[in-house]
Amino acid sequence: MLGASLKHAMPMAAKEKAFYERLGRRIAERRKALDITQTELAQTLGIAQQTMAHYEGGVSRIAVALLPTLARGLDTTVEELIGDDTRRSSKRGPASRLQQQLDQVSQLPKAKQKFVSEMLDTVLQQASR
Repeated sequence: MLGASLKHAMPMAAKEKAFYERLGRRIAERRKALDITQTELAQTLGIAQQTMAHYEGGVSRIAVALLPTLARGLDTTVEELIGDDTRRSSKRGPASRLQQQLDQVSQLPKAKQKFVSEMLDTVLQQASR
């Protein structure tokens, strides 16, 4: 009983809530891009589907210990999940249009990513002639 009341007695600060909402969106986008259901991902993590829904909605805090398993289940890195991709953060200013497009492509299902990759290969081969 104390655990349940304690959970509700400690609301998230606005900045923390915003972080978990962004994390939840990234998880949901990545999961959908890989065509994985919430139930399947929850099983991978050993949690209930409802808990997974709360994570994706930014309602609940995700235990740090779950992040590596979650990242593996989504075929990504913990850094990308939490929004700390150092490759991009080393540059100041907004991402280039090409980087934005690459980010969008990375969220597509694997089959569509492969199609885009093949198209790029074709264009690059023609450009090098």
